[in-house]
Amino acid sequence: MEYSKEKQFRYDNAYLKMAKEWAKLSHCSRKQVGALIVRDRMIISDGYNGTPTGYDNCCEDDNGDTHWYVLHAEANALTKLAKSNQNANNATLYITLSPCKECSKLILQAGITRVVYINGYKDSSGIDFLKGSGIQLTQIEHLDE
Repeated sequence: MEYSKEKQFRYDNAYLKMAKEWAKLSHCSRKQVGALIVRDRMIISDGYNGTPTGYDNCCEDDNGDTHWYVLHAEANALTKLAKSNQNANNATLYITLSPCKECSKLILQAGITRVVYINGYKDSSGIDFLKGSGIQLTQIEHLDE
């Protein structure tokens, strides 16, 4: 279903605000990231960055560096989706921080066709990869409150 640009912006803004709330569930000290996957105006999965099930919730080591095994928000949302009877074909990923290069591969492979994000990740390789793969990208840095 196609929306007018104004209506699409309102939906994008609302879903990004929800992703920001979801990010608050993360136990990571350095960076909290939230993600929602939406298809046909329905949230089909959600995630935030954190450790795998069964691991201590602490995401950083004593030096403040992120443990290698911490899952990114979009990876958590996609793995949660894989456990359900839903799929991400033609879905939109709403995320508070643009995807890294590793998660970008997962996003493309999952069938997501649109990514809407707030802040840019320090390395733009993931966004560049998605752009080159034909994924529609939208950055909304300032949300309407």
